[in-house]
Amino acid sequence: MPVPLSEFKPGESGTIVSIQGTGALRQRLIAMGVTPGTWLIVRKFAPLGDPMEIRLRNYNLSIRKRDAAMIEMLREDRL
Repeated sequence: MPVPLSEFKPGESGTIVSIQGTGALRQRLIAMGVTPGTWLIVRKFAPLGDPMEIRLRNYNLSIRKRDAAMIEMLREDRL
């Protein structure tokens, strides 16, 4: 079941299912490589909890939690 990226904790990973919303923010996320089918991992959070740093497509991206809430994810099962 898809969950928002904003609910992930550091070290958790998953695959992007969809990007909600419309407009400039959605287009900017897509331009930065945040596209459906992309695997990513949450690296860390800033000291006050926002923004969060994610790793995808061999680079790190900092994203606000309210923007991360627009990204629907499938969690990767841990063994």
